[in-house]
Amino acid sequence: MYDEKTALRVKNFIEAQKHTTGQYAGKPFILQDWQWKDIISPLYGTLNQDGSRQYRTCLVMVARKNGKTTLAAVIALYHLFADGEKGGQIYSAATDRDQASLVFNEAASMVRQSPVLSRKCKIIDSQKRIVNYKNNSFYRAIAADAASAHGYNASCIIYDELHAAANRELYDVLSTSMGARRQPLLFIISTAGFDRNSILWEQYNYANKVLKGAVKDDTYLPVIYEADDKDDWQNEEVWYKANPALGTFRNIDEMRSSYTKAKENPPEINKFKRLYLNMWTSSETEWLPFADWKNSAGDVNPETLKKCKCYGGLDLSSSDDITALVLVFWQGEALKVLPFFFIPKDNIEKRVKKDNVPYDLWVSKGLIFATEGNVIDYNFVEEKIYEIAKIYDIEEIAVDPYNALMLNQKLSDSGLITAEVRQGMKSLSPPTKECERLILSGNLHHGNNEVLNWMFSNVMIISDLNDNRRVDKQKSKEKIDGIQALIMAVSRASLHIDNTKSIYDTRDILVF
Repeated sequence: MYDEKTALRVKNFIEAQKHTTGQYAGKPFILQDWQWKDIISPLYGTLNQDGSRQYRTCLVMVARKNGKTTLAAVIALYHLFADGEKGGQIYSAATDRDQASLVFNEAASMVRQSPVLSRKCKIIDSQKRIVNYKNNSFYRAIAADAASAHGYNASCIIYDELHAAANRELYDVLSTSMGARRQPLLFIISTAGFDRNSILWEQYNYANKVLKGAVKDDTYLPVIYEADDKDDWQNEEVWYKANPALGTFRNIDEMRSSYTKAKENPPEINKFKRLYLNMWTSSETEWLPFADWKNSAGDVNPETLKKCKCYGGLDLSSSDDITALVLVFWQGEALKVLPFFFIPKDNIEKRVKKDNVPYDLWVSKGLIFATEGNVIDYNFVEEKIYEIAKIYDIEEIAVDPYNALMLNQKLSDSGLITAEVRQGMKSLSPPTKECERLILSGNLHHGNNEVLNWMFSNVMIISDLNDNRRVDKQKSKEKIDGIQALIMAVSRASLHIDNTKSIYDTRDILVF
């Protein structure tokens, strides 16, 4: 049943508190419509027949800068001072001490602004604790390193930014400590994450099942504001779905600024989607959206490429893995991509079953060469390169100086020109960014090669403080050898832009 009087009692307590920072500092905390209707009213006004709260768990997922910390702080104070629980134990939890301190610091500042609350309690900053001597209750902020402690008997738990939890230990310790309470509350508040093996992903999936009616759980209140995967993340109207405070205290200019930075720096796109649109992403450091890669497929005709000079990138694998040779050809402003892949024949069936990747199908389609045996036959690779060199005008082949010593020497002795490209940030960041430019402009034409598409979907990158970046094989989800070879090829091709057209075909002569 719903009891508005009970809900309004909570609302009145909350709105008696004051903001502590920013432009609203010193002003009453007036609940926004969405905070009241979607969270506070149903959470505290929906009661069981005995008058206790129906909801024992509430998951609120919303994008950053929508007042999560302030709302969490004032809820913690309500349970400390006004919930009617004798000997209450209220905890705000987070992964690290700094995050755990955010809610506590906000709550402590609110208490200091309230003469009524200040008289009832003692703030112990060194322990991140507020003690209410009137009802023998306390509120305490704890981090994950406190998970091994015993003796918790929580009446209210506020878990802040659950997506950052490295494991579920603290969550389990606290959530299982509420069994002796009449109407405990686990209040989870977080933005989306990227780890689909995390405790937040587990809660998110469960919450969606409750919302859809697939699971009936009258004790669980899901409140999720998010953009959908099918939504256009660049459309400002979509932003409102994940940001209910947008247009009130959520600053749209700040969002626009962050959007612009993400658009100009593609690796930041996932970060924007996750933090600002509350969208689950595949990784924190995914390279570029797959849609942009697909949109740049273009048309690749191997016959017409025979008339063009080209540059190659050779990524040699370990003996039982994929080796990739990728050729790139300038045709006007477009860079055409022609990949060749090699894999040991004898372990294909095993890898198909283990990795759930259709290597056998790709071999049958001629997209991958299967070399005899259970390890890569480098002699076969070498001979195939010579065959390809008779068909296409290869100017240079980029090689890893530390991983292709013998083959590099053989190719050089045969008359092919090789160029050593070290695999560090300094060497690979410029061609990585050039690939980004070509993909986003629709000028990296890969012809929708199935193997290259799959490898692109696996790519993760690493970056440094100077905005340099390169792909990372260790962090990537699966094989990316073809993309690595592509970037190496681009490192050479970018030094030799197609000059068959005069610059004056596109602009007038400049006169000084």
